[in-house]
Amino acid sequence: MEFGKLEREIRIDAVPEIVFDVVSRPEHIKRWWSDDASFEPVPGAAGELVWGDRAAVEPITVVDVDPPRRFAFRWVAPEGRLPDAGNSLLVTFELEPSGDGTILRLTESGWREKGWEAAVLEEAFRDHERGWDGFLPRLQGYAPSVVPR
Repeated sequence: MEFGKLEREIRIDAVPEIVFDVVSRPEHIKRWWSDDASFEPVPGAAGELVWGDRAAVEPITVVDVDPPRRFAFRWVAPEGRLPDAGNSLLVTFELEPSGDGTILRLTESGWREKGWEAAVLEEAFRDHERGWDGFLPRLQGYAPSVVPR
């Protein structure tokens, strides 16, 4: 099994403008993914995703914001460091219109570059697979309920 890139694709019954807001704005992210989120959706912005009562806090750095087509951020950096190109995973949401909905393609890359030993890499990769497989259906269910702003 190759652990270089995690990829998922789903169809969402909402237009790309709505889906873009749902994957790029903290007030929406905390409705389908993390328990809290704080960041500005602008390239270079630093922020965090929080699960539980701050039991898990992941710093993020926004990399790419191209509404309504693409949103990308980095996360999973060494403790105490901001995620950057040399020390983290890159999550990219690419959105494509599909009839009255949207095809969302999620890619999480940078696994090999983390330098983890094989067992740690596989465990982390599997953990993220399970996570996205659980959270993307929540995104799929939540996005159609969002009213355009």
